[in-house]
Amino acid sequence: MPKSTSTVDPRLEAAIKRSHRLLHRRALVAAAASAVPVPGLDWAVDAALLSRLLPQISEQFGLSPAQIDALDPRAHEQVQKAIGLVGSVLIGKLVTREMVLRLARTVGVRLTTKQVAKYVPLAGQAVSAALGYTILRYLGTQHIRDCVRICQTAQIAPPAVKSRSMK
Repeated sequence: MPKSTSTVDPRLEAAIKRSHRLLHRRALVAAAASAVPVPGLDWAVDAALLSRLLPQISEQFGLSPAQIDALDPRAHEQVQKAIGLVGSVLIGKLVTREMVLRLARTVGVRLTTKQVAKYVPLAGQAVSAALGYTILRYLGTQHIRDCVRICQTAQIAPPAVKSRSMK
């Protein structure tokens, strides 16, 4: 049987893996914050986590504003077109908490359920924690998918590994 060959760039695969590890760690923090029965704490933590996480994920793919600006003009134009095709409003831009909260509204029902569930002793806090993890994981995974599509559409490879950006 012939060996299967992957058509995915190894640097793109590595960026995806690094981003998923980063996302998993941040989602665990979101889950912990969601379990605490303090009104509004989880929203504040989610917004803070996402406003730092999404740019870190973009950086893994070479799609931070500074990285895009440093591209040669042809590649810069390709990335801008790819961003437009994918329809991302977060890639290549400074991510603010307001932008993150607008993004979070896309999963508003889950957020409301998370708020209500946390006040039911034990079981409610567990449900709230699970929802907190799931929501952050969902939003982060969507962002990773957008980054991958932009890299593939613009035909750019993510930069070499930088260990400091994983912190």
